Amino acid sequence: MQPSPSEHDRYNGLTRLEPTLPSSAYWDIDAHQRDLDAIWYRGWLLVCREADLAQPLAFRTFRVGTQEIVVLRDETGALRAFHNTCRHRGSQLCRESEGRLKARLIICPYHAWSYSLRGDLVRVPSKSLPEGFDKADHPLYRVALSVWRGFVFVNLAEDAAGTAETSFDPASGNLANWPLETLVSGHLLRKVMNCNWKIFWENFNECLHCPGVHKDLSRLVPIYGRGLMGRHDDPEWARQADNDAPEFSGGLRAGAETWSRDGRVHGPVFPKLTSPERSAGQTYATNLPSMFIVGHVDYVRTVRLVPLGPEQTELTAEWLFSPEALADPTADIDNIVAFGRQVLEEDAEICAVNQKGLRSMRHRAGVLMPEEYELHRFHNWLRQRHETLQPKP
Repeated sequence: MQPSPSEHDRYNGLTRLEPTLPSSAYWDIDAHQRDLDAIWYRGWLLVCREADLAQPLAFRTFRVGTQEIVVLRDETGALRAFHNTCRHRGSQLCRESEGRLKARLIICPYHAWSYSLRGDLVRVPSKSLPEGFDKADHPLYRVALSVWRGFVFVNLAEDAAGTAETSFDPASGNLANWPLETLVSGHLLRKVMNCNWKIFWENFNECLHCPGVHKDLSRLVPIYGRGLMGRHDDPEWARQADNDAPEFSGGLRAGAETWSRDGRVHGPVFPKLTSPERSAGQTYATNLPSMFIVGHVDYVRTVRLVPLGPEQTELTAEWLFSPEALADPTADIDNIVAFGRQVLEEDAEICAVNQKGLRSMRHRAGVLMPEEYELHRFHNWLRQRHETLQPKP
């Protein structure tokens, strides 16, 4: 039974006219650089899962904007991150995107300066050293690293604040009852989308597009078929406050259990989920600017974004299952993956359509509809971060 309407249950929608960001924010090269400086170079960014660096000496490189980072597991098992740059003359250190170091050293391929896996300079092959040169003054440039429930994040800011955990949107879902640390990768999708990274997040934050773009998803989640994300997005929500039908309350269609082509689970249901978490159908946790996680009753899906330029964004999606589900030959994992891929492909295509129209010389900015209240919150989040880098008068 839904609670009766009260003064604490309010309409979510915007109640006054709000503008979008200026159209140049999505294609201008200077605007893109400001995004990198204010947001991407100062936020906690998802790199990979701990399992991707399971063995000592394993490494991965990660690039955002012009910055390339190497993340590795040292000989003691500790995770570390550095700029992928030699302190001698700035050469790239690790040239492969991932692998395992051949020794307990990072050796520059150019002039063979060698660093310990803690980042300390330990060897310079020059026949003599300049007066006053001290190896202790030339360690690798360290990068802040934070692990959250098996996911590895980095923050490029020299004064990085908080942790990956504290950077999650407090208004998003709680995944404490999902066994994230023990899940295993069942499928990986990488795709370059022809849109600005902000367009993807805007699309993520509204469902006005769902009836026309996501027809199968709208059938699975009936409230999406009404162009709404939740009960309180409807200005007339109080009239149906006691109606538990999914088109009003949210959740999956009658008889459906999870996001899959047939709506059925294809593996064991996570045992610690509460009844509301099972009935919700999907629980989102968001960590701007780089990723979100969706918890379903039998698997988890992660999506990571990396801006490649003003009008291109790399999307990496991963489907995570219990080891039991992947080991079960009767589990139809493809049924789940195919549905999720379809939704993401539909999103990528419509985001590219949005991007193409923004170049009009007449279009300076758009307007937000009441259901796009989360876009307004996202835009304010962007503005606040840009303001922090503005010079003080």
